[in-house]
Amino acid sequence: MRLAHITRIAAVAAAVVLAATACGDQSSSLGGSSGAAPSVAQGASFPAGSTMEALNKAQTIRVGTKYDQPLFGLKGLDGNPAGFDVEISKIIAAKLGIPADKITFTEAPSAVREEVIEQNRVDMVVATYTINDKRKERISFAGPYYVAGQDLMVKSDNTTITGPDSLRAANAKVCSVSGSTPSENIKKYIDPANLTLFDVYSKCADALRTGQVDVVTTDNVILTGLIEQSNGAFKLVNHKFTEEPYGIGIKKGDVAFCEFIDQTLKEAEADGSYKAAWDSTVGKVTPEVPPLPAAGACS
Repeated sequence: MRLAHITRIAAVAAAVVLAATACGDQSSSLGGSSGAAPSVAQGASFPAGSTMEALNKAQTIRVGTKYDQPLFGLKGLDGNPAGFDVEISKIIAAKLGIPADKITFTEAPSAVREEVIEQNRVDMVVATYTINDKRKERISFAGPYYVAGQDLMVKSDNTTITGPDSLRAANAKVCSVSGSTPSENIKKYIDPANLTLFDVYSKCADALRTGQVDVVTTDNVILTGLIEQSNGAFKLVNHKFTEEPYGIGIKKGDVAFCEFIDQTLKEAEADGSYKAAWDSTVGKVTPEVPPLPAAGACS
């Protein structure tokens, strides 16, 4: 994904304000402010005993997301998370007959995403959550709803780092986040002693800004949001070297809920609400709306 020319800094800044960096179990009962809420299904009915029925009757849903990732999941100055992941959450909630202001968002950094599902602290996790086999041992995934790719972020004047294969020769110090797929992927390209891990990506950006590290690595769209905040200090190397399908994490084995979410995503693409979610968030930097990826098998 190419980084679009940044011409609307002031406009985007209102939506991607500085992230909270605490890793505690913070939550908000408000629905966020990325865009207009999708239409809430009226009179929806679901199979007896299903997760969908339970959530509809409760008229609330608990969602784990990230608070430090501009354009996808960022906690704003108003205390509410905003971004594409937040909008996807609203679409699913609306199909359950739950309005956006009845969503309870809880911070779910990479290292605790499976844990909050297993401990029943959330009903689903929508948090730039790459689907992989190791995670499937503990939880189930619906989706994917988007496919990103790992890339590198460096200071704007850095001409040494051109891709992952240049890292070892440059003896580059690299930062990523504990428990993330990118933190594992990058290990094959660097000496272990040169990898710094934090709980959230905003700390990596701070470390790059102050010269403690030379590179930040994660998915390209996350880096794009951090670059958008940097006032020209950072740039994308623009050398995508993985594919990262983002899924929605749910309780392991809940096939019915998985199938419901997959169908909801298909309908959202058809009725334009998926496009609206993109346009109001990531689309401010990358206008082209991606196609909805084919859903994986629910298990």
